[in-house]
Amino acid sequence: MSRNAFRHRVVALVYEGLCTFEFGIVVELFGLPRPELGTKWYDFRVCSVDTGPVSAVGGVTVQASSGLTSLRQADTIIVPGWSKLKDPPPDNLLRALVLAHRRGARLVSICSGVFVLAATGLLDGKRATTHWRYADILASRFPKINVDPEVLYVDEGSVLTSAGSAAGIDLCLHLVRRDHGAKVANLVARRLVVPPHRDGGQAQYVSHPIRTEAHGGLARLMDWAQRRIRHSLSVDDLARHAFMTPRTFARRFKLETGTTPHRWLTYQRVLCAQHLLETTDDSIDFIADSVGFGTAATLRQHFRQLLDTSPFAYRRRFSTRSPHTFKT
Repeated sequence: MSRNAFRHRVVALVYEGLCTFEFGIVVELFGLPRPELGTKWYDFRVCSVDTGPVSAVGGVTVQASSGLTSLRQADTIIVPGWSKLKDPPPDNLLRALVLAHRRGARLVSICSGVFVLAATGLLDGKRATTHWRYADILASRFPKINVDPEVLYVDEGSVLTSAGSAAGIDLCLHLVRRDHGAKVANLVARRLVVPPHRDGGQAQYVSHPIRTEAHGGLARLMDWAQRRIRHSLSVDDLARHAFMTPRTFARRFKLETGTTPHRWLTYQRVLCAQHLLETTDDSIDFIADSVGFGTAATLRQHFRQLLDTSPFAYRRRFSTRSPHTFKT
């Protein structure tokens, strides 16, 4: 029996409009030979959903070595994005994926590739994720799926999904960790010059997870509150400044912004803290006081709740300053 027979076979799908970054992640993680690791690395193959060469994003043409029949021998099948979100995936692809999964193959999607796995029905009743821009579309189109828009990836055993494009690296490293252990995954991460495991979820990358727009008097009130963010403002303070009773104010605020005054105020404080963490080397205690949280413990609590990471981890990832100047 050949050496290849003992190797885990990973098959990546290519298709018209191929997402090249997501595909590149899969090739980098599973397609490069890694004899230095001292383990039987993956047998990597590429198969095409379409017949003939396919056009990829960026003006590249890809010619796969085989068609969907390759999925019959796959141990892991990866859908690296999907460019045709408005159109249902081809029936022959969906059938091939279902049969492969039934046979025991592991199905994986990166970013928008989840729409292909969702169309198979294999995610019904399970958790899944995708890029935060597509999360509402996925949840609306496939209501039986429990869509989690905040995590970097979801492992449901035999079906795994990742968030936005770069989160595919996190998921692929997770697969390597499952298959070969933490030591090998850490070595591969080092080769890629990426952390072997990232803290937090994609919430920290979302531009505006809470609607902040309002009109008329509330817009002026919000501007007033933002300029006094370090003070101990309460919802009653906001209501008084808006010349409303607290109950009327809360109802009006929720109607115009889609959130509660307290949650909006907390979010504004976190936004200010993010800015200070990115642009200053002030201590966490000083920043917490500057944005109205009072203590570093309170700042950490709200950072964890809203962004699923810590202030220090956020600063380490996004700061424009030298890490040697950080103050804890």
